[in-house]
Amino acid sequence: MSSHPNATGHCGSTIATLKDERVTVAVLTHNRLAEVERTLAALLSVPEPPPVIVVDNASSDGTERHLSARSDISYIRLAHNVGAAARNVAVRQASTRYVALCDDDTWWEAESLRRAADILDRCPRHALLVSRVLVGESGRLDPTCEVMATSPLPREPDDPGPPLLGFLAGASIVRRDMFLSVGGFSERLFIGGEEALVAIDFAMRGFRMSYVCDLTVHHFPSAHRDASAREFYLLRNALWTAWLRRSPTTALASTLRAGRAATHDWVACRALAGALRGLPWVLSRRRQVPARLERQLRALERD
Repeated sequence: MSSHPNATGHCGSTIATLKDERVTVAVLTHNRLAEVERTLAALLSVPEPPPVIVVDNASSDGTERHLSARSDISYIRLAHNVGAAARNVAVRQASTRYVALCDDDTWWEAESLRRAADILDRCPRHALLVSRVLVGESGRLDPTCEVMATSPLPREPDDPGPPLLGFLAGASIVRRDMFLSVGGFSERLFIGGEEALVAIDFAMRGFRMSYVCDLTVHHFPSAHRDASAREFYLLRNALWTAWLRRSPTTALASTLRAGRAATHDWVACRALAGALRGLPWVLSRRRQVPARLERQLRALERD
């Protein structure tokens, strides 16, 4: 059982492990029992399934009843929905060097977990790898992967793929100690664009991130989504990230864009108001990125 103060759940009594014991899979879920059971079936249907930790963000749809009885996973139920920060609970709970992150509607191909661990073993400066994402029954490539594959950032000799300054949380594998050293995902950001702050903090510490197209994650997007809430968090969190880490010029430009959008878009107006309410928290935690990193972030935004 996790030591997280919100944890009230259960752990399975036995967990099948990979022979090399390098990778744990962390699955985040909230009120998506059908989706998380499909994800678990895919993750555990291989001859040597990885250890799996499911962190449940206070689901009320029967998830606890179904998953707490399973002996092939570790299940942790949080008393409150903390959004993306629930992944931190799983990473802390894991005893392996690497943790593959999943949402309840994404899962890793088993061979990709071994490949990712091999790459991270060879690339000690890398905190994170992002897999390609195949969407739905058709297996079409997620358009974000095409963007990552053409990253304009300078590639270093030991990079296993195009270098990144951002990632998809549900399709990433992290080096546990590096992830925890930056504090993981912010509970304050909840969920939606929460990766940006972690990626910047990785880069500020000199950690590398790469997109590796030889790794594969499958994504079957859930129909249970609140598009308006998602947009609110994306807009608010983008502002908070700019205020927390970016140069004054960039932070001001982001604020002006948000202000213009707020004049004709109700969700943007709410997001700006929500961001402003959090300004004291932001100012108390602001750490500006170095000039070189700021230039790289701007190059990505232009591209």
